[in-house]
Amino acid sequence: MSRITSCELMEWQAARRTFTLLDVRREGARAADAAAIPDARWFDPESVFTWKDSVPRDRPVVLYCAHGHEISQGIAATLEAMGLDARYLIDGFSGWRDAGRPIQRL
Repeated sequence: MSRITSCELMEWQAARRTFTLLDVRREGARAADAAAIPDARWFDPESVFTWKDSVPRDRPVVLYCAHGHEISQGIAATLEAMGLDARYLIDGFSGWRDAGRPIQRL
């Protein structure tokens, strides 16, 4: 399964690379943080089988959850099995925030 570091994601953003960024944190974790990575779309991880077919297939997709473990890795594996170029963000949103990367308030 593919993964991406926060440094690589910053490089993709700076280069204006075309990709889809999905926030798949549980609703409670997202609300507690009250912030997100800029330009991310939130999808409820509990409803992945409802929204999975709406993810664009013509570009890479980067997923992040709170810590980069089960949720984002599991959904990335599901999307990868569907033929998408899916990656999860190592260390998730907490690693992104702790590294001082840009965030936007919700």
